Amino acid sequence: MAKNVIVLHGASMNGHGKFRKKLSRPQFQKFMTEHPSAVVVMEACGNAHYRAREMTRLGHEVKLIALLDVD
Repeated sequence: MAKNVIVLHGASMNGHGKFRKKLSRPQFQKFMTEHPSAVVVMEACGNAHYRAREMTRLGHEVKLIALLDVD
């Protein structure tokens, strides 16, 4: 996850885009606190495990994925 800005992309289960937001870390935490339970997918990077625990405490289901560097 980025140091200062988190880009959030919301999609329905069939892949249709619902929203796209750029949020600071505090804004992201507030948004996820107020958002209904959802499946949250994020890159498995350094602080992703911490964020995953936070999202789980808020009632979200978290999936960590490895992004492949494809050239």
